Amino acid sequence: MPITTVLFDLDDTLFDHTGTARAALAATAAADARLQVADPEALYQHYSELLEEIHAQLLAGRYTYNEARQLRFECLLGPYGVGAAEVPAIAQAHYGRYQQLRRPLPGARALLEALKPHYRIGIVTNNRTAEQVEKLHHLDMHPFVDVLITPEDVGVPKPDPRIFALALARLGARPAETVLVGDNWTADVLGALGAGIRPVWLNRTGPPRSLPHVLEITSLVPLSAVWHAITGRPVAVGAPAA
Repeated sequence: MPITTVLFDLDDTLFDHTGTARAALAATAAADARLQVADPEALYQHYSELLEEIHAQLLAGRYTYNEARQLRFECLLGPYGVGAAEVPAIAQAHYGRYQQLRRPLPGARALLEALKPHYRIGIVTNNRTAEQVEKLHHLDMHPFVDVLITPEDVGVPKPDPRIFALALARLGARPAETVLVGDNWTADVLGALGAGIRPVWLNRTGPPRSLPHVLEITSLVPLSAVWHAITGRPVAVGAPAA
């Protein structure tokens, strides 16, 4: 069945969360002498693990957003002598750096711009609605997105099939005519498969596929190759080929 609809994850699929977070954390560490002794890679890995763990609990309703941020930074900074009372100011300054340093993945905006005249485009993300709406505007991607769906819309996160079903309903699309592009194997790839949607896995870090039939890309460039992976067709007439 011809493809009519393309769904995307946002963070680390269109938006370079990892690169942005690394740069912001490096700046935060440089601003505090206690953190300058930390190994940058170890600090980032701990930050990433905490974010993954505590964000899942946030989505499950165990914490508010502010509680989750406080806990994350207490766990991250405590080993370096940062007390709980200091955490809110440091976390707020870090978030400000993160906001300023945000950037898209190479090729992301060009891909959306090329797809938009020919396909319906949706974002299905496990982050907060307000944050993702603002992020799309900051990245100048909002003109190309028809629908944004988050767990706030349906009460469950990816990989639950209900979040994908809501996206399809709002786009007037069927699973068989839809492709989802995402970086997270469980949330995006397995989630899409569970909803009857063909996934394209954006694998930028190199782990092996546990399902060989799932199509894999390692970047959003060049456009012609990514377009073909998503649509199964050559780049459409009028779309940039670079």
